[in-house]
Formats: sequence, C-alpha cells, structure tokens
Amino acid sequence: MALSDFLSLHPLTAYAAAIAGLLVVILALSAITGTRRVGPARGRSMNLPFESGILPVGSAQLRLPIQYYLIAMFFVIFDVESVFLFSWAPVATEAGWRGYGAIVVFIFFLAAALAYLWRGGGLDWGPTPRARPDRG
Repeated sequence: MALSDFLSLHPLTAYAAAIAGLLVVILALSAITGTRRVGPARGRSMNLPFESGILPVGSAQLRLPIQYYLIAMFFVIFDVESVFLFSWAPVATEAGWRGYGAIVVFIFFLAAALAYLWRGGGLDWGPTPRARPDRG
C-alpha cells in the first residue's frame, strides 16, 4: 500500500500524525534552543512572575463583586441561546411546526428564567435604597 493510498483512505489519521509530528518538532526545538539557568545563576528574578517588566505589587487575588459573575453567567446563557437559535434558523422550514414549537418552548423557558431573575432582584446592581421609617 503506497503512502498516497493510505492518505486517501485515512485522512484523519494522517492529519493526527502530522500534528503529532509538528508537536514533537516544536518541543524538541524549544528544549534545544531554550535557555537554562541552574543554581545561583538562576537569580532571584527568575522566581518572580513577569508582567511587561513591572514588578508585582500586592496580592494577585481580587475580590470581585457578585455582579461580575452574574454578567458572566448571563453572557454564557444568552450566548448558548444564540447558538441554538442560529443553528435552528437555516433548517426552520425543514423542521416544520414541530421544530417551531420546540424553539418557542425553548425561548419561553429562557424568558421565564429572565423574568425570575428580574423579579428576584438579580438585575438590580445599583446601591439598594435604605428603607425610611415612617414618621407620623
């Protein structure tokens, strides 16, 4: 069996072999050409993270507000929704009424989840007003 016959029969295997070969070459070149410092020549600066030549100050751990994570979750939810809608749109006529009903139910559940978050205060990110006692 010739190489061209193998490549025409197993293109995915040939692609995987080419990628594996490329990885081996890249790793071998980095091991050969990379700088190595051992012992005292390593120096104190080799143990510090490098950020564009700026020495780090303070802790890298930040306390982010919960709204940051809510925005990230909303993005993921509505990004997944757009993926489903964009994949459904080209086949809308072939899917028929059953596909249309499924996508309407999908959008209904997303709208219900959004209404639940809205009503529960998940979208109120500003400062909460203080309740004033009635003076009367």
